[in-house]
Amino acid sequence: MKLICTQSDLNTNLSLVSRAVPSRPTHPVLGNVLLAADTKTQRVRLTAFDLSLGIQTSFAARVEADGEITIPAKLLNDIVSRLPEGEITLEEKAGEATNFSAAASNGEVDSDSMIVTLTSVSGRYQMRGMGAGEFPELPNVEAGVAVNLPVEALIEGLRGSLFATSSDETKQVLTGVHLIMQQDSLEFAATDGHRLAVVQTVNQSPVDDDTVETSEKPAVATSGVSDSSELEFTLPARALRELERMLGMRQSTEGVALHVEQGQIVFQAGDHRLTSRTLEGQYPAYRQLIPRQFQRQITIERRQLLSAVERIAVLADQKNNIVKFSIDSVNQQLSISVEAQDVGSGQESMPVEVSGESIEIAFNVKYLIDGLKALSTSHIQMQMNAANSPVILTPLGGLKMTYLIMPVQIRA
Repeated sequence: MKLICTQSDLNTNLSLVSRAVPSRPTHPVLGNVLLAADTKTQRVRLTAFDLSLGIQTSFAARVEADGEITIPAKLLNDIVSRLPEGEITLEEKAGEATNFSAAASNGEVDSDSMIVTLTSVSGRYQMRGMGAGEFPELPNVEAGVAVNLPVEALIEGLRGSLFATSSDETKQVLTGVHLIMQQDSLEFAATDGHRLAVVQTVNQSPVDDDTVETSEKPAVATSGVSDSSELEFTLPARALRELERMLGMRQSTEGVALHVEQGQIVFQAGDHRLTSRTLEGQYPAYRQLIPRQFQRQITIERRQLLSAVERIAVLADQKNNIVKFSIDSVNQQLSISVEAQDVGSGQESMPVEVSGESIEIAFNVKYLIDGLKALSTSHIQMQMNAANSPVILTPLGGLKMTYLIMPVQIRA
């Protein structure tokens, strides 16, 4: 194998796929990235796979000899990222390397080992690789459902939901985002048990009824919806964060092809491919958690509220991280306060539009800040009933998003 490419192309694509390399691989080859060069297409393909998440990408290069090899991902990434801009030559020869000859004669290196030589404008490096035959193949979803999704809808849905997923691996289904695809809409939902984020976006590339066959449809909860064109599944947050990152790197606005079958999903975005397993288990019936009626409603400027909460958060007690809202319906004012024992206290006030009676209510400051950042519009609404019932934050205009946050008990 021999290829010539630019440092920027190799570095960009290598840093992308390296995100799927496990920090503690269960098999040595999983700590490597698979590099394949093709003289016919004059392209180089990079693949990383941890047996759950797989990322593959390709880029143009001058390929002089076909070949495949796996190279230690961290080592290769560390070297390439530090190289100056310019051309890089990668060449692989089985068992031939000056720096490894002595080690091989002592039995420290297998005679079948593959050595990759990297030559740049600044120097020359040699790395020991492994055969491509040992690298596991990415899952290939052929019999499942094929759907084309708009990029903007995916990005909006992921940005508005990923932050609310759980990090508790004992509640595995909550560590993912639940996605519902219908003919004209996409719905993203995420909850960690204390808050819930639901985003609805327009599906400009509707699901084709002809592609959805009952026998191939994923075995997931249907939430009582009988529409045969609806698809539901829960995907790990880690995989979706990489998908969001991948989509952010693309300059093209072309749709993303999604292929899904029971237990497995594949996203294809141009030269980039991401595969992931789906999460097993029944996702909570989150729609039942959202109140239908409210006794109180507040309209407020989002950035002003976010800035005030972030300032107050500096004094929040690190043990309970609580801020208190005092909503005055008579004076149309909101006061935000914090009492941090042995540290100090703080209070800020701002005008708001209030309908309903006055109320005092408290929140976990982190959950509040996360939601205010995700809502993104200039003004938002806060809707609530009592000090111990769910509070709903929604944007005024723009993205159709619902953020539910559970208040915390105010200590007397």
